[in-house]
Amino acid sequence: MKCKMTILCEDQARMGFLDKKYSGQHGLAIFLEAGIKILFDTGPSDVLLENARTASVDLTDIDWIVLSHGHWDHADGLVALAENDIRAKLLCHPDVFVDRRKPTGQFNGAAMKREEAAAKFDLTESVEPFPIAPDIWFLGQVPRENDFEAINTPFHFYQDGEKYPDYLYDDTALALKTAKGVVVVTGCSHAGVCNICEYAKKVSGQDRLHMVLGGFHLLEDSEALEKTVDYFKREKPDRLYPMHCTALPALSKFYEAFRIEKLCAGDVISLDA
Repeated sequence: MKCKMTILCEDQARMGFLDKKYSGQHGLAIFLEAGIKILFDTGPSDVLLENARTASVDLTDIDWIVLSHGHWDHADGLVALAENDIRAKLLCHPDVFVDRRKPTGQFNGAAMKREEAAAKFDLTESVEPFPIAPDIWFLGQVPRENDFEAINTPFHFYQDGEKYPDYLYDDTALALKTAKGVVVVTGCSHAGVCNICEYAKKVSGQDRLHMVLGGFHLLEDSEALEKTVDYFKREKPDRLYPMHCTALPALSKFYEAFRIEKLCAGDVISLDA
């Protein structure tokens, strides 16, 4: 498979020069070209449009917008896309649009509601794995099978006036089948990056990881971090790129173990596998 991925939003920006100055914002948006054009997550604002212009990426004819989950820093770029008359098929888990909150009660969900999203885009919601194209899957709801990821949550959501703990069951990823193994593109990995990778192998029918790229949601030096590093040591992916929502202690552990490269807004990754 040939695939080109351009990072349009990330917490940090690649150092630019003169007319190529990228902006970093807390969030994620990745533009994939693999026969079809997929925008995976949209960042928190119009920053993806700004960085797309800088990178000479045309978003006017994208085929799919895919949301990894319904947090503002991954979904609120939808508003900017709609305001700029960028239309596409929109794919997400149905829980993306719930009224989710931080422990303080502050709203932490997507600015665009389901009704508006359905009016502005061609909305498809799926809990199950969904084939976007030959050898490319939206994973849907990821099973949480290990004993160290997605166990606790500080968040909650409201439904029909009732308050519930928010384990972000909508958190999902993309899986791309290649001759060298599965490529996994994650948004924030609230479901656990190891859980996601195992499910991506199952859905794609492959037994090894070729590349894992995206948010890993490892925010502190913890048992989960140690077990995640151990997991990747066993799995031995050829390319490993922890990004958004991966804190410095975790990045340091990954660098020590794998000599990773940290990707930023403006970076381009090419895949030919």
